[in-house]
Amino acid sequence: MSLTRRTVLKSAAAAVPVAALSTLPAAGATTREPVAIGRLADKIEAGMAKYAIPGVGLGLWYRGREYVRGFGVTSVDTNEPVSGDTVFRIGSTTKTFTATAIMRLVERGRVSLDRPVRAYLPDFRTADPSVAARVTVRQLLNHTAGWQGDYLEDYGDGDDALAKYVAGMTKVPQLTPLGKVFAYNNASLGVAGRIIEVVTGKPYELAARELVIDPLGLDHSRFFRSELGGFSVAASHNIVDGKAVVEPAFDAIPRSLQSIGGLISSARDQLRYARYHLGHRGLPHLLSDRSRLAMQSHPGPGGTLFVELNGVGVSWMLRPTAQGPTVVQHGGDWSGQHSGFLFVPRRDFAITLLTNSESGPLLVAELFADDWALQEFAGVNNLPAVPRELPPRRLAEYEGTYVSQQIGLDGKPEDLALDVTAHNGELVAGAGGQALLRLAFYRKDYVLALNPDGTPTHTRANFVRGAAGPVEWFRYGGRLFRHHAAGARATTARAANLRLLSR
Repeated sequence: MSLTRRTVLKSAAAAVPVAALSTLPAAGATTREPVAIGRLADKIEAGMAKYAIPGVGLGLWYRGREYVRGFGVTSVDTNEPVSGDTVFRIGSTTKTFTATAIMRLVERGRVSLDRPVRAYLPDFRTADPSVAARVTVRQLLNHTAGWQGDYLEDYGDGDDALAKYVAGMTKVPQLTPLGKVFAYNNASLGVAGRIIEVVTGKPYELAARELVIDPLGLDHSRFFRSELGGFSVAASHNIVDGKAVVEPAFDAIPRSLQSIGGLISSARDQLRYARYHLGHRGLPHLLSDRSRLAMQSHPGPGGTLFVELNGVGVSWMLRPTAQGPTVVQHGGDWSGQHSGFLFVPRRDFAITLLTNSESGPLLVAELFADDWALQEFAGVNNLPAVPRELPPRRLAEYEGTYVSQQIGLDGKPEDLALDVTAHNGELVAGAGGQALLRLAFYRKDYVLALNPDGTPTHTRANFVRGAAGPVEWFRYGGRLFRHHAAGARATTARAANLRLLSR
């Protein structure tokens, strides 16, 4: 799933107690549901109380039936109940809509995945000129372009916002060689959105609706808040002193980021979208089965993004299981709106969960990174991960400071640094003198990220080596943190700005 800047370290907050909400009644529950559905509802309600999440929308496809349900309230100020049609911002699951739109253009012969981006954007430029000339559409969509991914600059509300965003790619540093390393990349999907605009001659939002949203009958899926009249809308909530508080400032998203994470949708619409990508008959025909399945196959380089990944197909994260069936997933985050989305084609199973609180990632992690739901409904598990202690000489090569960068809404670079040291056979990652994570190795270069007290965050991460062998990066939440060996910390790392922005 995707990760926000605010949630880069959100999992480390799982051990911090929050004031529990009273258990919230579920809206629209059906009778004679399988026992597993009841257990899922209990787990959601317990998580809402534990993490102060006012409202949740759930969509589930299980044993040939659709379950759509709302829990709690859209806003603690109004207490309006959440329904299956309540809309939330889905964040980066929007990327898969962008990719589906691209695939429709592929089938029409107007785009080729393996042609260079410059075939569609002749003036496309990047910080490394050789990359701009060679990067393909497929590399945009499988997150292997190699440039810094978190480029979030706001270019205003005009129809030219995305064009300006892409023109600004020259300020985005190249981190790894083209096509060689997976690193979650928001900027690449901005470029993909611009290709859609140029090829169709329409603003991204209109093209995405015409190519994907409207043909699928997603009647509660829109890009602009001005289009939500008459809808039940989930308010965004911050957590203040352990309680959920409505935060209207969280609602806005720059138009330049629409193809990256701007879609607003409901649990019912998201489940219909999942069923389409499962290949269910009786739904509108957008793509040939060959194209639809191509989105879920032939992944690029693998790694981790909360879970282990075989890699990314055409925008879909492809997650291995111990039993063999592949989990296809995404998910998304925006300030006060966090969601999970996955399906297992060989088990005909899908689940989506939408939340309206900054603490939402904690519940999403329990249901989408942990394998409880996969075990319960699809009979599959994560790959095994049994942590083991390593001797100091083995841990020494990983120690140092790791620095990740982003370009913020204001166009200014920002750094986030993690100091990593060895302790009792594990690594400890911290910032500003505060321990944030324990990193316990379960195989070479791969770790379980634990809270400082050792409780799980349901997150896996890994270290990435360079061609010569030494550790060059720490990949956490799909982002690359550059390794500065102990004693050679960069000045920017010492002055790292830990004000984490949610994007």
